[in-house]
Amino acid sequence: MESTRAVVSGFRAMHRYLRLPRAARAEHRRDRRGLSAQDPGIERAIEEGVAWLCRAQDHSVSHDGGVARHFSLVTGWSSSYPETTGYIVPTMLAYARWRRAEPIRQRARAMLDWLVSVQLPCGAFQGGLIGSEPVVPVTFNTGQVLRGFASGVDEFGEQYRRAMCRAADWLVETQDPDGCWRRYPSPFVAPGEKAYDAHAAWGLLEAARMEPRKPYAEVALANGRWALRSQQENGWFDQCCLTDPSRALTHTLGYVLRGIIEAYRYTGDKALLQAARKTADGLLAACDDGFLPGRLYASWRGAAPWACLTGSVQIAHCWLTLYQETGDRRYRDGAYAVNRYVRRTIKVDGAPEIRGAVKGSFPVYGDYGAYEYLSWACKFSLDANMLEKAVREQEG
Repeated sequence: MESTRAVVSGFRAMHRYLRLPRAARAEHRRDRRGLSAQDPGIERAIEEGVAWLCRAQDHSVSHDGGVARHFSLVTGWSSSYPETTGYIVPTMLAYARWRRAEPIRQRARAMLDWLVSVQLPCGAFQGGLIGSEPVVPVTFNTGQVLRGFASGVDEFGEQYRRAMCRAADWLVETQDPDGCWRRYPSPFVAPGEKAYDAHAAWGLLEAARMEPRKPYAEVALANGRWALRSQQENGWFDQCCLTDPSRALTHTLGYVLRGIIEAYRYTGDKALLQAARKTADGLLAACDDGFLPGRLYASWRGAAPWACLTGSVQIAHCWLTLYQETGDRRYRDGAYAVNRYVRRTIKVDGAPEIRGAVKGSFPVYGDYGAYEYLSWACKFSLDANMLEKAVREQEG
């Protein structure tokens, strides 16, 4: 019976493969051969990544100033994605300041202008791509866009303050008394409480820096305290996945870890730093020469044979931040290895649709964003590489 099931499964897999477009089949074959031996380097990865995000803005099929969710080897470019456009804005502004690149700064402004135009009457933002149904307010997506607005206020001034406050006020009004947000979940993920909403709370902390007299920080920290109630002694977070909390994605674990780190950076509370280190240490234990399994069990044992590249670079950034805070070189070295691993999956020549882009998974047929190059994977890769560059320069 087992052999029969294996044959049927193999036949179905071959059938799916043969139905793929030629470019997807070619990438499938390349990735099956393993990781490239060539690391394009930090500078090249950054420059090509920014250029790809510009193309993702220009080629979004909704043509609205937002950034396409992805380029797919199967279906091509997508429409714009409010959530990720929101947190791409701070990355583009950071690059623009570093390189004194006014055209990139103006691209960030165009993203902000589009986000203002699609803000819901209540102040929140929808889940999914623009044009997705149903159009309903979603806590997590609103928190991500809020980060973009806060950076817009910081960079451009009053123009984006009202939009920022409307989004932040909505998050304040919709939080439950215990610090959790339950009323406005995404319709595109499994039901239930989400510890990774701590990343949405970070948006409120950034808004608090722009509006310190508002209760934004208090509400954000209440969510952080709530999230920590689901942290186990080994650093694992329960209820921390889009679909399967028993085998959480590194992407969503990276979200909650970053949220706790940012709460620590805002308050200086050492208990938050210790909580973040527990999770960071568990993730270090799961890492093997730069490879992080895309899903993990609560024991920090790998639960997938593929890497979720988005989660990998999110966690690398968190480790580098913790290295800066603690001086623990394990975090620095782990981050360097993971960044190097992800850079080796990036093409820096060839077709513009994929040059500089970051896949959802490696191999490309892994279960997270299969055959897609994701805008947020590129954004987080840029963040991690720009921070690695800064750390290396500080150390000489």
